[in-house]
Amino acid sequence: MFGDMTTGKLDFVLCLLGATLLAGNASSRVAADADQKERGGNKATVSVAHCIAGHRIGAMELAVNNNGTIGTGFRVASPATDFFTGESVLSCEYPRGSNVQYLFAGAFWIGAVVDRDTLVSVGADGWSYTRELYPDAPPFGNMIKRSITHPNSPLYDGAVSEEDYISVYTDTITQDVPADFFGRPHIPLNIEITDASYAWSYSYAEDLVLFDYQIKNIGVRELTEVYMGVYVDADVYFGSDDEGHADDLCGFLHTYPAQFGSCVFNDTVNIAWIADNDGDLDTENPAEHVTATRIVRTPAEEMEVSFNWWISNGNASMDFGPRRKNVEHFRDLGTGGLGTPEGDVNKYDFMSNREFDYDQEFVASIQPTDTLWLFPGDDAAKFATGFDTRYLLSFGPFTIRPGQTLPVSLAYVGGMDLHTDAGNFGNLPNDPQTFWDNLDFSDLATNATWAAWIYDNPGVDTDQDGFCGLYHICCSDSETVLDTFYDSTGNIDSITTGWNCTIADTFYYQGDGVPDFRGAAPPPAPDFWVEPSANKLRIRFNGLRSETTKDAFSRLHDFEGYRVYLGRDDRSTSFGVVASYDVEDYNKLTYDPTSNTPDGWALLDVPFTIDSLRCLYGDSCEDMNFDPLSYTRSSCFIHPNFPDSQFLFEAQDYNVSELGVDTPIRKTYPEQPYPSSLIPDSAQPNEVTDDGYLKYFEYETEIDNLLPTVAYWVNVTAFDYGSPESGLSSLETSVSVGARSAYPLAGWEEVEAKGLKAYVYPNPYRIDGDYRDRGLEGRVDSDRPIDRTRVLNFANLPPKCTIRIFTVDGDLVRELIHDKSLDDPKASHEEWDLITRNTQMVVSGFYYWTVEDEKGDVQIGKLAIIM
Repeated sequence: MFGDMTTGKLDFVLCLLGATLLAGNASSRVAADADQKERGGNKATVSVAHCIAGHRIGAMELAVNNNGTIGTGFRVASPATDFFTGESVLSCEYPRGSNVQYLFAGAFWIGAVVDRDTLVSVGADGWSYTRELYPDAPPFGNMIKRSITHPNSPLYDGAVSEEDYISVYTDTITQDVPADFFGRPHIPLNIEITDASYAWSYSYAEDLVLFDYQIKNIGVRELTEVYMGVYVDADVYFGSDDEGHADDLCGFLHTYPAQFGSCVFNDTVNIAWIADNDGDLDTENPAEHVTATRIVRTPAEEMEVSFNWWISNGNASMDFGPRRKNVEHFRDLGTGGLGTPEGDVNKYDFMSNREFDYDQEFVASIQPTDTLWLFPGDDAAKFATGFDTRYLLSFGPFTIRPGQTLPVSLAYVGGMDLHTDAGNFGNLPNDPQTFWDNLDFSDLATNATWAAWIYDNPGVDTDQDGFCGLYHICCSDSETVLDTFYDSTGNIDSITTGWNCTIADTFYYQGDGVPDFRGAAPPPAPDFWVEPSANKLRIRFNGLRSETTKDAFSRLHDFEGYRVYLGRDDRSTSFGVVASYDVEDYNKLTYDPTSNTPDGWALLDVPFTIDSLRCLYGDSCEDMNFDPLSYTRSSCFIHPNFPDSQFLFEAQDYNVSELGVDTPIRKTYPEQPYPSSLIPDSAQPNEVTDDGYLKYFEYETEIDNLLPTVAYWVNVTAFDYGSPESGLSSLETSVSVGARSAYPLAGWEEVEAKGLKAYVYPNPYRIDGDYRDRGLEGRVDSDRPIDRTRVLNFANLPPKCTIRIFTVDGDLVRELIHDKSLDDPKASHEEWDLITRNTQMVVSGFYYWTVEDEKGDVQIGKLAIIM
C-alpha cells in the first residue's frame, strides 16, 4: 500500500509485524472459540502491516481492519489502537458514546471453483481462528486515510467521504496459516482485494458505513462459479457483559413500507439483521437498536442470494442452523451438527446454497412434519429466544478471469429503536409472529435506503447516457394511492391497474447503475475573509458557489442561508451564532388523512418563496397583505377553485431575510444587479471586485466589543432547506472545518497608516497569571501540560518579518519567522510559546526582542518573564 499515512515510529508500533494465529483442528475447536473471545493465540512469523482504525465521524463507531474483517474480534493488530490517532477502537458502538456494543466481528468470504477444486478464502471464520487475507509488509501494507472535509490537505486527494479508510490485502500467504477443521492446508485463490470504507456525519448517513471492494484475480487460472459473502457475529450487549453474546436474534428483511412525499410503497431493502433478543428494556442500559448488512452492488444484475444463520454451542455436534429438506445434494457438514460450516467445501456450500433461512424467532414453529425445513430438535424453544448467533449473507455466481477486477459494494447499517415494548419478549417462543409485528424496523429500513442512494444517486445520470434510473409515478385521489413504476426512458417497469389519477408526482427510487458514492450535501461554504481592527472583526464573504450550486440529489438550487459563527477555539462545540441570514420562504403543508403523519398534515413540496406564494394564493402577485403564517391548523387555507385542498404554511427557518435590518449581515454592494455571467472572468468589469469576485454575491458583517488580547475563531457556513420528498432535514456546512483565527487588533493597513509600533503582551509575563483559566492561552480542558500551552503575543507586526528574542547578555533564545499574506487575519500578529530554540521552557528574567522587516528596518523592545 502507498499514500497518506502516519509517519515515524508510531507506524511500526501500531502496525504490528506478525500475524497472531491459532491452529484450527477438531480437538482444539472449543478452546479456539473461547480463546478468540479472550484474544489469545500463538505468534506466527508472517511479517505484515496489520492495522486497525475506527470510523467515528457518524453516529456509529465501527472498527475496520486491513485483513478483510470489521470489528475488533478478528483483528490481528493488538491492542485495538487506531493506526491514525492512537486512540482505542471500539468494535461497533451504537450510538457512539452509549457503551453498547453491536458487533464482535465480521469478515469477508470468497469462494470459487478453480479447475476442478473448490477453494474458499476468508478474512476469518469465527470458529477455528482461521485468517487467510493479509496486507503487505509496512509501509506498503499500511492503511490509508482520506477525507473530503479538508480541501487543502493531502488527505483530500481522491477522497470520497468525510472519512475514508483504504486497505489492500491478498490471500496468497500460506506460511503459518493453519489447516482447516479437516486438516486441509490453505490453498489461495490468488486474489487481491482493495477494500475502501466510507462514512459521513450528515444526519441521513450517520448510521451507516459503505464498503467498496475491488476483487482482482492476480493468478493465472480462471475463477469460475465465484460466490462472495459477509459473515457477522454480533454479540449485542452493554459494557463488558460476559453473557451478552448468548441472547442474539437475527433474520432477513426483504421489503418495508416507505413514504417519500406522496409516494407510498413497499421499498425493497434486502438486509440481514441481528439484534439483542429483548433490547434489555427493563435495565438501566438498554441495547434496543439493531445493525444489519445490505448488498448494495454486485458485478451482475442477476444473481443468487443466500442467507444462512447458525448458533454456536461450543460443541460442533450441538451446533444448529436451519437446513432445507429434500434438496438435490444435501450436504453432511462432517461435524455432527447442522450449524457451523467448517472447511472450504462446507463454506462454499453455504455461500452457494440459495437458501433463505427463516428468521430465528420462528425456529420453534418448525415441526417434524414441515415439508421444507428440517426439524430443529428439542432445543428449538431455546434457539427461538436468542443464542450466540451468526449469519452469512452471500451472493453469486460470477467469473473472474486472470487480471480481471470485479466490484462489490456493501453497507453496514444501524437502526434505532427496534425494540419499543419491554413485554414483547414474552411472546417467544410460542407466538413469534406477534413478536415480529412489534419490532420497529422503520429507522433501519430508511437508513438502508439511504445507503443504496448514496452509492447510486437516484435520478442522476452519472455517465451522461440519458438514463437516470427508475422512478415511480405516484397517483392519488381522495380514496387511494396507486403507483406506476417507470425507468427514465419511459418504459414501464411495473404497473397497478384500476386507478383514476387526479394528482401525479414523479419520484426516483433507484439510480442509473453507475456508482456515485456521494450523499446529499449542503451548499458549498462561502469564501470568507476576516479583517481585524481594534476590538472588532469585519467578516467579508462571497456566496457565489453557495447560491448557485445545485443539490446532487434534487438537482435544485436549494440554498437557504448563511450563519456566521464565533468561538474561542476551533472545537465545534465552542462556536456560537453571531449573525444569520436566510431566504424568506415557507413550507406548505397539505392535509392528507391517508398520510403517515400524526395529524394528517404532510410536507410534500420544497419551500415556497413569499413572492411565489403571493402569486399562487394571494389576490395578485403584488398582494402585500397576503400573510402565509395567518393560515394555521385551526384556520387553514382552502383554495377557492379546489375546495378539497387544504393548506397551511410554516416558516422554513427564521426568515431573517432583510439584509442590514433584521440581521447584521448586509450586502457590500446593495445596488449591484445580478451579474451578466457567473464566471468572474467573463463578467463585466464593473461587476467584479478588485480581487476578482462577483460583487453581487459580496456580504459583510462586523463583530465588535471583543477583547483585543485574545484569539477568536470565525467561520461562515451555508445551509440548505433539505429535501421534504426524501425526508431529509436541512444540511449545513461544518462549523469547524475552514475556521480562521484572528485577534481584534489593528490590521497591517492601519498599523502602516498610523505608524504603530510593534509591542509584546502580556508584559511582564507572570507564571501565576492564570492566563489559561482566563482564556488567554490554550484551552482550560486541554490535556496538554500547561507549560506547553503558554503564549506570549507580538502585535503590530509587518506581514513578513523575523522576530528574535535575546537574553540581556545577547544570547539568542528563539527566532520566529513571521510570513503571512496581507489578507491573513494574523498578518500583524505572532505567538511565542515560551519555548527556547533548545526546546526548553524559558527561565525567569529580562529579555530583549527585535522585529526585522524585509527592508532591514529593526524595532527593539524588552520584556520580563516572572516564573
